[in-house]
Formats: sequence, structure tokens, C-alpha cells
Amino acid sequence: GEALEVNREVNCVTDFIHGCEDQLHTLKKQKEKGLLHGIPISIKDHINCKGHISSGGMVKFLGQVKEEDSIIVQVLKHQGAIPFVKTNILRTMINYDCSNLIFSQMLNPLNHLKSPGGSSGGEGALIAGGASILGIGSDVAGSICLPSSFCGLYGLKPTGNRISPSACCDSTFVLAVTAMLGPMARDVDSLALCMRALLCEKMFQLDPTVPPIPFDEEVYTSSKPLRTGYYEGD
Repeated sequence: GEALEVNREVNCVTDFIHGCEDQLHTLKKQKEKGLLHGIPISIKDHINCKGHISSGGMVKFLGQVKEEDSIIVQVLKHQGAIPFVKTNILRTMINYDCSNLIFSQMLNPLNHLKSPGGSSGGEGALIAGGASILGIGSDVAGSICLPSSFCGLYGLKPTGNRISPSACCDSTFVLAVTAMLGPMARDVDSLALCMRALLCEKMFQLDPTVPPIPFDEEVYTSSKPLRTGYYEGD
């Protein structure tokens, strides 16, 4: 209901994922609970969900209903999460605004005269609007960072190849920088919880190209300062 309300205001949802209520009933019967048990989660439009399109904001993909969940969605479900909506994006996903010719312009829920940022702007708008507590976006050069910043949220672009990129909609371009899926939320601990859940044996079994390195709890909880490297020019 909240997602519908926020969507009416800012146009951030492209589809509701059918079967989420059935998944919830199934979870109630399970004895073993995953790290994300019962948590509703929003999914960026271009990430494949069974029975839905992954438009990428492009008309050419509208007729292509996906036959299976992408690996990240399979792992989220394995951990008890309930994907419930797909969220709006920028056409082709390479820019910092958020509009396309299919679902039109999105607005920032904090200020309807502003953009939510892109390309994961639907995720940013839905979470900032209070209708999702955890979402999955994607990032090449700011597509998680920018909407997180514009909408007052937290986001993480993981290290390249840390999470399986498999089965997103076919790209029409080749990128020199690794595109990565990653979490968006209202606090850092939620990002950490999502990464703990994703970096599990299920992920490593489904995609053997992902290095089988679990979440490093010791580094995350340590008070020792991290060393950060950067460069001033390229």
C-alpha cells in the first residue's frame, strides 16, 4: 500500500512482483530462517525476476518476459527476503537523472522539483519515500552513489565481481568499468546485513566465477581505521 502511495507521488515503481504473498506464506512454514527472513525488498528494473520484463528503460526489451530469477534474486529468496516491486530507472542507465520513454520522469520524494538521481533513482525514491527498507540497485560510475546522495540514503557499490551480475537485461554497450549490483537502504547496518546475506555459499554455488569469500565480520566490527587509496587524476 505504501509503495502505491509513494509511486503515485513520484513514479518510482514499474511493476509489482506477483507471488510475493505466496512466498511469505511459504516462509512462515519454514523452520530455518535466513538472514533476511520476511524482509520485503525492492529490485531495480533491469534485474531479472521470473515472469517479469527487464526493460532497462528501453522499448526493445518490453516483450521479453524472463523465464527465471537472476542469481542475486535467487540468493535473496534463499535468505528469506521477499522481492515485492521492480523500480524505475534511467533509459540505458548511463546518466545521473532518472527518466525514460516507457515510464516517464521520476521525482525526488523529498522535493518534487528535484530529480532522485540515477540510474537507480526508483530505488532511491521508494526507500526515501518510506515504502521500502532495503533495495538492490546497480552502479558503474555513480548509479547507486548518486541517488543515495540525492535522496539522503546509504548505498554501496561492492568491489567488481563480488556479487554475481548474471542474468541482468542484455547490455547494448561494452563498459571498461565493472558494473556491480549493490544494496541501498536508510542506514549502514542494513547494507552490511544485505552483504552478509548475499556473500553466502548459495551465491558461490550458483555462480562459480564469484570469488568464494564470505563477509569479513572482523574488519567490519573493528575499530581500527581503514586505509583508503585514491588518485588525484587519470
